[in-house]
Amino acid sequence: MPGRFTVRPDDGDGTFGVWDGAVNGWRTTGQTLDVAERTKVDLDLQFNAHGPRLADDVRPVEPAQLIERAVAWESVELDTWLRDGGRWYGKIRDRDGHVTLVPQPDLRPAEDNA
Repeated sequence: MPGRFTVRPDDGDGTFGVWDGAVNGWRTTGQTLDVAERTKVDLDLQFNAHGPRLADDVRPVEPAQLIERAVAWESVELDTWLRDGGRWYGKIRDRDGHVTLVPQPDLRPAEDNA
């Protein structure tokens, strides 16, 4: 799973930032948890452990599609595929607006799209 970037509390003031493990430093600070999580995923789409990703490793889904995730097969929205280490991950947004990367085997077409 992509792991160069992590979300961490930044100064104990209730805000969060995105830590870049490749350079051992902050990419962002002073964000809410939701904004930091979205920033982390966006950075994971742009960079792997060695630098910028190859264009073939990121495939936007336009328009975004309704799919189901293997957490009780809840409906989520898929808007990008990412290949990392030979495995595919879907960038999904759940009904609460949280964004994350999920391994492809944990995703399936929604019955509405089948």
